[in-house]
Amino acid sequence: MFIFVDEKDILIVEIYLDDIVFGSTKQKLVTYFVESMTKEFEMSMVGEMKYFLGLQIKQTDEGVHISQSTYAKGLIQRFGIQTAKTSKTPMSATAKLSVDEAGMSVDEKLYRGMIGSLVYLTASRHDLCFSVGVCATYQANPKQSNLNAVKWILKYVKGTTDVGFFYSKQTNQNLVGFCDAD
Repeated sequence: MFIFVDEKDILIVEIYLDDIVFGSTKQKLVTYFVESMTKEFEMSMVGEMKYFLGLQIKQTDEGVHISQSTYAKGLIQRFGIQTAKTSKTPMSATAKLSVDEAGMSVDEKLYRGMIGSLVYLTASRHDLCFSVGVCATYQANPKQSNLNAVKWILKYVKGTTDVGFFYSKQTNQNLVGFCDAD
């Protein structure tokens, strides 16, 4: 991600492989960026961003909402919990996860697939990070109790598919960023 600041005007450019997403607080910066890039590269403009790298983006006059609701609904279908009751929390407050040596073993491939899918969902669902992280520690030899905990998370996701980030135009006056890179 590149951020260009010209006094109070900001241009943000994010590059992912051969895709570029950009936006600015001022139209003049967008126009300048487009003109500069089209002189050097072949570009096609697709308009306002609605979907990028699995994230759904809804832009309104009030702000921007980013979620993975389509992906979350797909997980519910993929793991067959459409008819299950929803959970109100991402993890049970009373169940304690452990190595559970005496427990019944479950399919490692299924368990790891569920964990991997949930890890991807945490890009827009930080409410899941702790629960998914705890369950991820049991991937080597998952037991039924561990699988039940993952299903609990999925039942929570089922009831909260539209949860995501909302960036309000009214309250977010300062640019705040985070970068995770090695």
